[in-house]
Amino acid sequence: MANVSHYRKTKMSTTTTSKSQSQDGGVVTTRTTVTTKTVGGPAKPMSAMAKFRQLEKQNSLSSQSPPNSPRTPSTPTTPSATATPTAGGPMFQFTDPSLNRRAATVKDQLLQWCQMKTRGYENVKIENFSTSWSDGMAFCALIHHFLPEAFDFAKLTPQQRRHNFTLAFRVADEKAGIAPLLDVDDMVAMRKPDWKCVFTYVQSIYRRFKNEI
Repeated sequence: MANVSHYRKTKMSTTTTSKSQSQDGGVVTTRTTVTTKTVGGPAKPMSAMAKFRQLEKQNSLSSQSPPNSPRTPSTPTTPSATATPTAGGPMFQFTDPSLNRRAATVKDQLLQWCQMKTRGYENVKIENFSTSWSDGMAFCALIHHFLPEAFDFAKLTPQQRRHNFTLAFRVADEKAGIAPLLDVDDMVAMRKPDWKCVFTYVQSIYRRFKNEI
């Protein structure tokens, strides 16, 4: 996915007015306008870790909102955050009661949800939010479970890592409106992805499909 650079433009105008008295008693008004224009260079594309930190900051701010304000599911501030929301805590709940009974933490519940949705998919074994996703097959299986007509999973192999990541993130974005929080180049470069980044992206997938079988 190509990164789009944005240019920052700043324009400032200053007007100065001065008055002086001429020799014949009249008043002469002089107005001077100074315009300063500053154009910045292209902004650097945001990395996956920067996106995660930005999302984490937004979640932290939303957790401080008034009790009566609307709230939406957010990333837990810590992996051990409980699924049942407490005062001031994150509101990330699972709709499947069996997940709430079997796992004590949000991280464990989301992991079990991924395992349930990818059961039976070849070359997919989800045991964590890091190495289990390093070849892109788990992402493809999870997306394919909900969008089986989007692509042929049987044609995918663990060796085509870049293709798998690109396919999964593109289909999730175009077909389901799930923002590509992870960068393909970053995922290809890492054999052990940052679990927080993967965890955050998978939460986005869960939020989109949580009410579907």
